[in-house]
Amino acid sequence: MSLEIIYQDEYIIAINKPHGLAVHRSDYIGDADTFAVQELRDQIGCFVYPCHRLDRKTSGVLLFALDKNTNASMQKQFAENQVKKKYLAMVRGYTDDSGTIDYPLINEKGKTQEALTNYKTLSRAEIELPSGKFKTSRYSLLEVRPQTGRLHQIRKHFAHIMHPIIGDRPHGCNKQNKLFKEKFGMTRMLLHAAEIVFNHPVTEEQMILKSGLSSEFKRMNQIMAWDI
Repeated sequence: MSLEIIYQDEYIIAINKPHGLAVHRSDYIGDADTFAVQELRDQIGCFVYPCHRLDRKTSGVLLFALDKNTNASMQKQFAENQVKKKYLAMVRGYTDDSGTIDYPLINEKGKTQEALTNYKTLSRAEIELPSGKFKTSRYSLLEVRPQTGRLHQIRKHFAHIMHPIIGDRPHGCNKQNKLFKEKFGMTRMLLHAAEIVFNHPVTEEQMILKSGLSSEFKRMNQIMAWDI
């Protein structure tokens, strides 16, 4: 596997993580035998430290440090909410023009944590795809900006407001996921980490790193007649 490198210098490196690739070994990963940490290490020939994490099913910008000090600096920025993240998501139904989801989530240790997600609707589509008693189906393309970084936060939040992300399992809509698989042969979750903004841990220069959409996300955009 050859990973797409978005940015690299002597301190940090960022890739466009493909859907289905786990960041590192974890009790929550299950049957994964390929990991971004090992793949990138082998590709560039040196050890890498993941500065944050993305769900296995989420594609997009994933940042690594190339030494422990740089990693510690980046971890501090993430912990202090200084890193701004932007995602693109395709969800069921018509969402409001913009909104904030303020809904606490329970973490893997059973602790309730504050969780806040802002979103803006970029496009909407109604297509001739029968679903239940309806002759057509409606979908929205969203720009999502999480203010906190909880496990599966975006996925859980949009399921909570009844606009689940297409292709999400187990938080999404099984009927919609089955429909997309049968109609379009699409089984991937349509959530993409499109951009992160942070201060370079050494030069302090503002960094804006962006990642291109996967071929499956682009295909669904064409089906919905969205231009992004």
